[in-house]
Amino acid sequence: MPIYDYHCPDCRRRVSLFYRTLSAAAEATPVCPHCQGQRLRRLVSKVAVVRSEDARLDALSDSSMFDGMDEEDPRSLGRMMRRMSDEMGEEMDPEFNEVIDRLESGQPPEEIEKAMPDLAGGEGGGSYDDFD
Repeated sequence: MPIYDYHCPDCRRRVSLFYRTLSAAAEATPVCPHCQGQRLRRLVSKVAVVRSEDARLDALSDSSMFDGMDEEDPRSLGRMMRRMSDEMGEEMDPEFNEVIDRLESGQPPEEIEKAMPDLAGGEGGGSYDDFD
């Protein structure tokens, strides 16, 4: 039972469509479930590898995850966070991805905290310094 991913240029969303058979997918004209647009462009879908939670946790505890980690370099921290996120195999919320993108671009955590104050839970929600 194939699931295909598409990009809808009308509403600018990524959508996944399920088909019962490969032939049904080949014959269908995909329609965006959000805006009913029919100009969908097929994307390369992510491949899911089913692993037990124990296997994922073992991979995270592997010390090679931290190879090349420089605590003073935001880019290094961002790369490590991205690897951990990828290893867990779950989509992260947009705010988390934005933090990683900012770190990978070299923005210091303190600047990110100032630019995104709601990340720490709003007023009095804590800061990066609380984790030192």
